[in-house]
Amino acid sequence: MEEYLKWLLSSTPEGVIEVQRQELAKVFACVPSQITYVLGTRFTVQRGYLVESRRGGGGYVRIARLPLKDRRQLKQWIEELIGDEVSQEAGQGIINRLHQEGFLTDRERMLLEAVMGSHALPIDDLVERNRVRSAILRAVLLTLMRSDFC
Repeated sequence: MEEYLKWLLSSTPEGVIEVQRQELAKVFACVPSQITYVLGTRFTVQRGYLVESRRGGGGYVRIARLPLKDRRQLKQWIEELIGDEVSQEAGQGIINRLHQEGFLTDRERMLLEAVMGSHALPIDDLVERNRVRSAILRAVLLTLMRSDFC
């Protein structure tokens, strides 16, 4: 389902699609809660998507790809998106998005993935580990986005 929706998004010049929830359920022979799960985990802001879902009246889902056009916009996005805590999954989504958009090289992506993993942050308290992950991710990304660094 994720790949299908991404394919639909890539085939539209605006980067916005609107699909009927019932039609998706028929195509993938699934229940609406599975659609909700895929949308909630695969099409997040961290991964570069905005999802609007309306139930009733046929129930549609609108998915929009959020483009990152320049470094100034990217810095603002980083500041807004990376809060006090970042889970490993959310951090991975941010890293992948920046790599897909061409803001991170393969090497930078791999290094960030290595330092974001739980094995690299041996802190028992999950909240504290997510706080440390957030601080590291924000600091590294903002440093990489500096104009004098590029």
